[in-house]
Amino acid sequence: MSRRARVATLALLAVLSAAAAHAADPEYLAEMHWRMIGPFRGGRTVGASGVRGKPNLFYVGVNNGGVWKTDDAGRTWMPVFDAQPTQSIGALAVAPSDPNVIYVGSGEGLQRPDLSVGDGMYRSADGGQTWKHLGLSDGRQIGAILVDPGDANRLFVAVLGHPYGPNAERGVFRSTDGGATFEKVLYRDENTGAIDLAFDPSNPHTVYAVLWAARQGPWEYENSYKGPGSGLFRSTDGGTKWEPIGKGLPTAAEGLSRIGIGIAPSDRRRVYALVEASAARGGLYRSDDAGNTFTRVNGDERIWGRGDDFACVRVHPKNPDELFVANIAAYRSKDGGRTFTSFKGAPGGDDYHTIWLNPDDPDVMLLAVDQGATVSVNGGRTWSSWYNQPTGQMFHVTADNRFPYWVYGGQQESGSAGVASRGNDGQITFRDWHPVGVEEYGYAAPDPLHPGIIYGGKVTRYDEKTGMTQEVGPVVLRTGKYRFVRTAPILFSPTDPHVLYFALNVLFRTANGGESWDVISPDLTREDPGVPANLGVYAEKAKAPRGVIYAIGPSPKDGGTIWAGTDDGYVQVTRDGGRSWKNVTPPDMTPWSKVTQIDASHFDAGTAYVSVSRFRLDDLAPYVYRTKDGGATWKKITAGLAGDAPVNVVREDPERAGLLFAGTERGVSVSFDDGESWQSLRGNLPASSVRDLVVKDGDLVVATHGRSFWILDDISRLRQWSVDGAPPASVRLFRPRRAYRLRRNQNTDTPLPPEEPAGENPPDGAILDYRLATAPAAPVTLEVRDAAGRVIRRYSSADKLAPPDPSAYPVPAYWFQPPEVLSAAAGTHRFVWDLREETPAVLRRSFPISAIAGDTPLVPEGPLVPPGTYTVTLSANGASSTQTLAVEMDPRVPATASDLAKQSEAARGITAALARDSAALEEVRAARARIAKSARTEKTAALDAALAELEEGKEAAGGDLSTEGFRRLNARLGTLLEVVESADAAPTEQASAALTETLRVLDDKLARWKTLRPKGLRG
Repeated sequence: MSRRARVATLALLAVLSAAAAHAADPEYLAEMHWRMIGPFRGGRTVGASGVRGKPNLFYVGVNNGGVWKTDDAGRTWMPVFDAQPTQSIGALAVAPSDPNVIYVGSGEGLQRPDLSVGDGMYRSADGGQTWKHLGLSDGRQIGAILVDPGDANRLFVAVLGHPYGPNAERGVFRSTDGGATFEKVLYRDENTGAIDLAFDPSNPHTVYAVLWAARQGPWEYENSYKGPGSGLFRSTDGGTKWEPIGKGLPTAAEGLSRIGIGIAPSDRRRVYALVEASAARGGLYRSDDAGNTFTRVNGDERIWGRGDDFACVRVHPKNPDELFVANIAAYRSKDGGRTFTSFKGAPGGDDYHTIWLNPDDPDVMLLAVDQGATVSVNGGRTWSSWYNQPTGQMFHVTADNRFPYWVYGGQQESGSAGVASRGNDGQITFRDWHPVGVEEYGYAAPDPLHPGIIYGGKVTRYDEKTGMTQEVGPVVLRTGKYRFVRTAPILFSPTDPHVLYFALNVLFRTANGGESWDVISPDLTREDPGVPANLGVYAEKAKAPRGVIYAIGPSPKDGGTIWAGTDDGYVQVTRDGGRSWKNVTPPDMTPWSKVTQIDASHFDAGTAYVSVSRFRLDDLAPYVYRTKDGGATWKKITAGLAGDAPVNVVREDPERAGLLFAGTERGVSVSFDDGESWQSLRGNLPASSVRDLVVKDGDLVVATHGRSFWILDDISRLRQWSVDGAPPASVRLFRPRRAYRLRRNQNTDTPLPPEEPAGENPPDGAILDYRLATAPAAPVTLEVRDAAGRVIRRYSSADKLAPPDPSAYPVPAYWFQPPEVLSAAAGTHRFVWDLREETPAVLRRSFPISAIAGDTPLVPEGPLVPPGTYTVTLSANGASSTQTLAVEMDPRVPATASDLAKQSEAARGITAALARDSAALEEVRAARARIAKSARTEKTAALDAALAELEEGKEAAGGDLSTEGFRRLNARLGTLLEVVESADAAPTEQASAALTETLRVLDDKLARWKTLRPKGLRG
């Protein structure tokens, strides 16, 4: 090794060592759980397959949403691919000879301005339970998979290749060993990929393939370019030798582009080709000689247009004249393609990609659509819902200032969504989300001063109260003066909640809700961004447009400072509210390096963070830049970020300087040292494209482009991670954030069936994070004290808690949270205190007991603690750590402090009474058991009768409780506790009166028991 190489290696090792010193141990991030909140509205899906012989079983591959399985014909869907390093799926095939074998091709398999690429092929041999990566990683886009009907290990793969550049790993590949190895068998050049495949239905050694030569430009509109390499090919020797076929199909000179093929299972010579070409030559073509010659039978552009997205044609398994086509609607022809009728879709813009027909019963069909997957079992008369799949492709995310906060964003092809971060009924259901009038591709900007008013799109204003959406944008008609793309930034100023910013190629400002707008910038884009080199052979056809402002970063520290980034690679800043602008672009940012987000620092007006994506320049590397001097100098801060995952967003935590979060094409990363080093924060989050993220009330909220919205609750431990290199304490309880006293809606409605889709609520109670340097020998304990120093709750790692059986109680299963047990393992842990006082031990022993009218009550919980300040102490190995915890009232509740004090006093009184009653009941039963074992005399018989009356008594008549025994009084007290604790309010007069009377009778019964108690039980 040369001296220069040794110096470079040592420098690299020093950088890596410094980065490692600032990284948190992986266990530190453990037990931080991402939860999905919805919306449950499907997103763009292309890969689709049913299973022959199992008419209820289907699989779909979602573009950036992974692989999903249903075994009930679409009633419910289950993800089966979440642990894999990509969620971008373009093709899926089930082996006909072995339905346990499933092949998945990653990458979306399309040519469009909004996509994500994958990393090759995957295989499952157990119906999707486990997966193995097979290879073809640099193919990035896989359009089709074809499995031999008699041999699950023989398959062909159509690899489309890089969408934004040339590459060699494209074309048709064959494997005869289940994907262990692949052989390239059909290849034209580095600019031509493969998109479709089909077998001769009578001979799997005859294979058809479609090559497609196309390239995407880095700009959004008029960015699709076609080449001369497209065409239809056939092999008759199992894929070794290929010949071009298709006399009569359009030529390259006639604009030939993508072809979709469908062969009639009942007639091997009938081949249909759906061809994108010039308007005069595009259409549906039919061959009756196995593809040698074709005749155009239909030129209606509705069935063949938009070939970058759609080209699926399928033939009825028993009738060669009946065929199905997927486009902006799903169409059916019964006359060989001469005429078509829509059987699902338009009007509605659903956008259909793939059709799968059950070969034994074609009335059973599966559609893969921009709204997800939908199944019909009656020939298309009715369909399963696509409102049961949380695979929405969200573009951005914001949150409002309500409690609980709502999360907003636009969803690809589906409009907009506002979703509550917490549902009142124990989970987040269809009751807790609603469209908010925002254009599907854009931002949503909730008004900070007027909850329920949402701005978005270009620009609309949605009013939740009326449901109306008004157009209030600065440009009513597209006159050519301003340039548009689908996603236009719109957000409120962090320093003035009246000010709303909106960007096209200039920056607009309104302070009156869109009634009028001011232009506060010149055109901030490059005057001539040019055609980038990655367009290669297509460059001569390309004419680069000018760009737009793609990101805005107003400063939280200085209302006059606004950053702007363009999709053609400029960063500009104003310090005077827009009167003057300065170009501060990092020197190494070339044209068409898209600025995906700019986040101005919460702590310094000269500091900003810029995320940049060069994906559309065929560059998957991450790019994040930081400036601390107003853009005069920049530093690239990407150490630790995945090398094949472009960065879509970077945000600074608003409470801790230097704590950064990045959303990439593969997940979320965190930096504790201002971007000097990064590490994964993915956890249980599927590896979908994270397009945007925000920190809201101490939570991290992300918008995925294929798996809807997710929330990482309470990032307190991240805010408290130390990067100073000091050894951590042996026992550490992290400073908890405030906790809110919340109640679930305990209405008596019939609960939603478990098949209804629902997002996950946050934990109920106070989140307490702690860390143990080593596993202690003795149990770990956690104590909660009130302001008076009284221990109101104590937990131990030695506690033995069994989860309750939801089937035993008449409430929904999702009401039961797993019992909280302190972990004594070394590492960092999360524990949730339910904000309740201790349940007396005697109650835990004696419940459940038979109750009046046959009800089976739950073990009474300790009462909720009132708002206030509490002290929490964690102890282990002779050391302890103490933090204060603020408990606050649900901001929506109007109860006064006096009301809550009365409620707390009553609840504590009932709990104490229940403990006294239960203890007496135990003793009475013990006394009766002892009497039963003794010699029966007149005296013991009389005593047993008296004790029996104390134990059971008689049901109250006419409101007189004095006849009831301890068991019935126990049930009465349990009911009273439910009544008093049913809502945050002072007890009603009738509840107070009932409690007074019940306590009086209980005191009488206890006094009576005192006189009857046998000597052995006294004291």
